[in-house]
Amino acid sequence: MTDFAAARRHMVDGQVRTADVTDLRILSAMESIARERFVPVDVAELAYLDHDLPVGNGRKLIKPMVLAKLIQAADLGGTDHVLDAGCATGYGAAVLSQVAGSVAALEEDKKLAAAAGTALAAHPNVTVVVGPLTAGWPKAAPYDAILLEGATEVVPHDLCRQLKDGGCLLCVLGVGPGAKAMIYTRSGDDFGGRPLFDAAAPLLPGFAKPPVFAF
Repeated sequence: MTDFAAARRHMVDGQVRTADVTDLRILSAMESIARERFVPVDVAELAYLDHDLPVGNGRKLIKPMVLAKLIQAADLGGTDHVLDAGCATGYGAAVLSQVAGSVAALEEDKKLAAAAGTALAAHPNVTVVVGPLTAGWPKAAPYDAILLEGATEVVPHDLCRQLKDGGCLLCVLGVGPGAKAMIYTRSGDDFGGRPLFDAAAPLLPGFAKPPVFAF
């Protein structure tokens, strides 16, 4: 039988700390939150591997290291209001709940959203909402930070507009070997972006480049 507590410690020590994640709140959250509870039973033993983890319907949880580095880059305060777009089964939202004041966990797949609602029952500052990921969740905007839990091939301008002035959006831009973790910061009506680190993540539904037609 898998010793999940030991596997969790090894994940934090071997994947997260070694990737220059130094925020003690994130490390503590990842050491205490049982990631195996956020995945199907048949892949629970894989919960702490350095992989994007399948959770059903073609969706995956992003690697723990990528998640941790994106959250750290947001530099969240204890009262900050965050949108977690593409929360899937809710693991990222659970981690965010330990470093932010409130989290709107957005998922468009109703089955995944239901699973997230169950898994996040012990996190009262997280609200699971259902809707298209590309539309964000304007009802609870503006946000201090938005985390896109996956890759996008286009700059998510519509989501950036739901940020507070000075707020930031974190995502992985692109697919394949050239993909980068990015931070976009709102300043008035303008948005500036800069790369953070090389990263890879599964492409989220609705965030692919529109097809180009050649004549």
